[in-house]
Amino acid sequence: MRDDFLPFTAPFIGDEEVREIVETLTSGWLTTGPKTQRFEDEFREYVGAPGALSLNSCTAGLHSALIAHQIGPGDEVITTPMTFAASVNVIEHVGARPVLVDVEPDTLNICPQQTEDAVTPQTKAIIPVHLAGHPAELDSIHDIARRRNLIVIEDAAHAVAARYKGRAIGSGDNPVAFSFYATKNLTTGEGGMLTGDPDFLGRARVISLHGMSREAWSRYVGDGSWLYDIVTPGFKYNMTDLQASLGIWQLKRLDDVQRRRREIVQLYQQAFASVEQLELPVERPEVEHAWHLYSVRLRRNTTSTNRDALARELYQRGIGTSVHFIPVHLHSWYRNRYGWRAHDFPVAFDSFCRILSLPLGPRMSDDDAGRVIESVLDIVAPGQRIRLAA
Repeated sequence: MRDDFLPFTAPFIGDEEVREIVETLTSGWLTTGPKTQRFEDEFREYVGAPGALSLNSCTAGLHSALIAHQIGPGDEVITTPMTFAASVNVIEHVGARPVLVDVEPDTLNICPQQTEDAVTPQTKAIIPVHLAGHPAELDSIHDIARRRNLIVIEDAAHAVAARYKGRAIGSGDNPVAFSFYATKNLTTGEGGMLTGDPDFLGRARVISLHGMSREAWSRYVGDGSWLYDIVTPGFKYNMTDLQASLGIWQLKRLDDVQRRRREIVQLYQQAFASVEQLELPVERPEVEHAWHLYSVRLRRNTTSTNRDALARELYQRGIGTSVHFIPVHLHSWYRNRYGWRAHDFPVAFDSFCRILSLPLGPRMSDDDAGRVIESVLDIVAPGQRIRLAA
């Protein structure tokens, strides 16, 4: 690896997180406890949610939400192929059937009209994914859900700090699952949060910790009781105080992180705006994009390179990239199980063939962004040069 390699993304950890973790290590309480409760409370307040439950992943949040709403065999759940497989794996885990519908060409989020067309008497829920941090068309999706008596479970793995029509993602009563994985805008290494109605979260909390009637913290504090009951066969999905120690300070710096991410995005958008070879990510006027990803698509028949060649050449120049995502219906499990073919979801498949995520993160300098811009232009549009604004 080159010494000057620019990674696709890197966590931004400060001295405050280190001190908080050391304090936790010496506190005598490492697993779910007071720091986890504090992080839950502060996250709930930040997004304006009615309630919040900290977990070990966004996947755990989606899975717990499905179980808490008693979705299982014989049920159908509508979602998008343009997502990481975890969004659909959880539907399989509860024994329901995933129903995929194609995405909108600009945001690559689930298409509301195709969602409506896919509803059957077996449909119980819709899982929209806020891809790259751009909120899905929630008004249309919730309207479908109200009319057809469905549950909306939002996959907000990319969407911490995103807003839809002035409302923070996660501020509603319906379940919304966030990810705090190492690459996310807010990271706890591994981790997640589930927001929603407090009564629903009470059921999800039991599911998330073995199905126990009491949490470990309340059993082992000085005035606690050893007595507990298993009321359902639950899972081991709880967040630890070590993870929450990171989250507490990551949340405090999130607004600054978001400002820096938007500054890098602005440099990209300005530099690439007139490059016909590139189709740029959009931000619709009614949303505030979280900008977890900055993904460009190569326009067909405009350049001699392709997505894979662009990624290889950027790597050779010391620039990391990624692809978000291999659509779910292309993976062998789902392809073989449901007989899906590549062109069953043409917008998702076509975009996958052309898409590449460029480096984006708060640790990037303007010079780092300039290096990415010059390299991309040199590969896809030789001879074209863009001056960055001072």
